[in-house]
Amino acid sequence: MIVYEASKQEFLNHVDKDVLVTHILDRFEKKIGHTSESEIRSWDNSMLHMYRVLNDTAIPDDAGVAIEYQVPNTSKRVDFLLSGHDGDKDSVVIVELKQWDKVDKVEGKEAIVKTAINRGLREIAHPSYQAWSYATLIEDFNQNVQEQFIQLKPCAYLHNYRKTENDPLTDNCYSYYVDLAPVYVKGDVEKLRDFIKKHIKYGDNKEILYQIDKGKIRPSKSLQDALSNMLKGNNEFVMIDEQKVVYETALQLAEKAVKTDTKQVLVVEGGPGTGKSVLAINLLVALTNKALTCQYVTKNSAPRHVYSTKLKGDFKKTRIDNLFKGSGSYTESELNELDVIIVDEAHRLNGKSGMFQHLGENQVKEIIHSSKLSVFFIDENQRVTLKDIGSVHIIEHYASMYNAEVAIDELTSQFRCDGSDGYIAWLEDLLQIRETANAYDMGMDYDFQVFSNPQDMRKAIERKNRSNNKSRIVAGYCWEWPKDKRTQSDYHDIRIEEHDFGISWNLDNTLTWAIDDKSLNEAGCIHTCQGLEFDYVGVIIGDDLRYENREVITDYTKRAKSDQSLRGIKKMMKENPERASKLADQIIRNTYRTLMTRGQKGCYVYCTDKSLEEYLKARLQRQIKYQDSNFGNVLIAERKRDYE
Repeated sequence: MIVYEASKQEFLNHVDKDVLVTHILDRFEKKIGHTSESEIRSWDNSMLHMYRVLNDTAIPDDAGVAIEYQVPNTSKRVDFLLSGHDGDKDSVVIVELKQWDKVDKVEGKEAIVKTAINRGLREIAHPSYQAWSYATLIEDFNQNVQEQFIQLKPCAYLHNYRKTENDPLTDNCYSYYVDLAPVYVKGDVEKLRDFIKKHIKYGDNKEILYQIDKGKIRPSKSLQDALSNMLKGNNEFVMIDEQKVVYETALQLAEKAVKTDTKQVLVVEGGPGTGKSVLAINLLVALTNKALTCQYVTKNSAPRHVYSTKLKGDFKKTRIDNLFKGSGSYTESELNELDVIIVDEAHRLNGKSGMFQHLGENQVKEIIHSSKLSVFFIDENQRVTLKDIGSVHIIEHYASMYNAEVAIDELTSQFRCDGSDGYIAWLEDLLQIRETANAYDMGMDYDFQVFSNPQDMRKAIERKNRSNNKSRIVAGYCWEWPKDKRTQSDYHDIRIEEHDFGISWNLDNTLTWAIDDKSLNEAGCIHTCQGLEFDYVGVIIGDDLRYENREVITDYTKRAKSDQSLRGIKKMMKENPERASKLADQIIRNTYRTLMTRGQKGCYVYCTDKSLEEYLKARLQRQIKYQDSNFGNVLIAERKRDYE
């Protein structure tokens, strides 16, 4: 998706008349939603510099100009593109624009620099790496770029940056990526022009931009499908921006922990779809290749069983079992027994371990005890049972007991939900987890639908599932799961009588519901789908989430007795009702937030509570109205009004 497009001459005219930013902002709000004042200022500043660069008669007037192109399957956007022909091939020059005026070299981390951002010094991917990684992702996922052999030529332009002798920006340690994507600074207008003129000799009247914008986006890879190739050393996922920073930080900390014999702890915070699991597996591969003893840990067994099944035939069972562990595996481990333990879904860690919760003391403590470096990938808003104790605070507490050095990083880019940061924020506002600026703006083209009949929702998911078996139905745990019926798919645990709808819970005789061929006949729950992803997910919201008196409310009493998520809540209610009510409320909202973010392309919803259904439909209608009519300011002013 391109926000702004024009010919070079139209772009120059818009700058001359001082209307360019108005055009960009207008189209941005219609296609994506609101933006920040800082981004508007950056357009004002950077586009004046690009005006100077393009103000050259040798650059064809009918070359295409695009501003803010969304990188496929991510929430990232390319700043500036210029399209045309080099006399032989269609070409697109990609320009990563930066307003930086200073950078520091970062030792020991590939393609990472440090610069001032948001009033503080931050480590960030080198601009050449950023430009190269964006171009690589476009090449990987845009079908027209591949089939029409459109060549992408990335570069970076730091128009405020004054280069000095032995400048860190172009230090030899960055030469690999600078060669792939040249970096230009203040005073390099002619050099940048020459780069553009080398690849854009003839204009295309925006035709190539049209082909890119309308190009079919290839489906993003799922981790479970790419896992085997990753463990064989193939680069299946290009890491971008903060992913690259976290990856390099983890590698550096592992080396430091081993060489200096000092305990290190890295906490990586990130919401659904921010690439936590992909990054965790990439680290597992890289650290193992460095001959370090390393294990990948999840509390939830569902991802481990899926991974093991996918890896059968390519790797020996002993190797698979040694790489992938449950979170209760370290109750009797020696101090620093492993070099690195990577914990995915760290919010799901428990206190004690074992089926009867009688082993060990605390899983966070035991993991830190057992490893020289422990890496915790965490999203506290995905804690979905009373037993879940994983939090940044607890990790820091046990790290201090071992005198471990703690580093905290964050992942923010979205790689699921159509690459839409807006959908996650919109959903959190929708579920009243937190009030966000995305009250009416879901953003992008994520396929969110509300159904009045669960039969219709099932049919829609069935249609999506036919092509690749990557769509599933899931439900809130509001229906019992009788022990004597757990292997019978013809016994419908979930019954919605008014629509003659029935479906069984996922069967107890398989551990790989997420990838089994006949799983569409069964509904998964939070425990069988957390940590995994699908193309489309159909969510049945039970009576534990309702809409009453203009509020989304939760009701723990509507949870099934067979659900262990809230086991012990009644006792807690007697001892501390305020704390217990708050915990139960968080768990139910977190459960539906997690279920409703399992789909890469879409989420379909059916609510047993009709008032909740009408509320969701009203919010969805306002989202559509916002996109179609650009009524954003009006709707945000109505933020506190009824949703009826």
